Amino acid sequence: MTLKPFVPLTTFTERPEAEMKARAREFYEEIKRRRTVREFSSRPVPRELIDDCLRAAGTAPSGANLQPWHFVVVSDPQVKKRIREAAEVEEREFYSGKAPQEWLEALAPLGTDEHKPYLETAPYLIAVFAQNYALLADGSKVKNYYVTESVGIALGFLIAALHHAGLATLTHTPSPMAFLSTVLGRPANERAYLLLVVGYPAESVRVPDIEKKPLDEIATFL
Repeated sequence: MTLKPFVPLTTFTERPEAEMKARAREFYEEIKRRRTVREFSSRPVPRELIDDCLRAAGTAPSGANLQPWHFVVVSDPQVKKRIREAAEVEEREFYSGKAPQEWLEALAPLGTDEHKPYLETAPYLIAVFAQNYALLADGSKVKNYYVTESVGIALGFLIAALHHAGLATLTHTPSPMAFLSTVLGRPANERAYLLLVVGYPAESVRVPDIEKKPLDEIATFL
């Protein structure tokens, strides 16, 4: 095994405590405006925005720095149509019998159903794939570690970056999602993790009147 060279940390910026507090509060105020939407505008989104947000996602930490993710960005209307058709097949089965009753009851206040028009309306779909192992040029395999955790962190970076850029998102997880590998021609070492819908919200969009748990319910300080 060849040890990676270590270099001085030059990218960390230490800030005065008052500035740190202000930045933390500003980020909270910014990110708490983020809302999931299910109605999207068909307005085009500059490709450069997507590129830079994906670059941000790619900076996420990962197990052994193996970066076990791949993002497939779909804007082609015909491919989006195929994804919608396949997703709605799975969703119909989900809502008509596969889903436990308690899960359907939890979803009921949000008004979701098997119809997913946003999969065609939104300018971009980003299919997120997790790589259980890497394929080298000689055909050999290298196992990846902490794949689920690593991809989840990268996805969090991506959602935050897209929101910061001024776009809306929707996390879509039809189950099972194997159809995404088929439609998008992905290799056997990848499994579909999540489908992220990206674009501007529709002008008439409405969102559920919900609240997030307060700090004392989501954190314990010892």
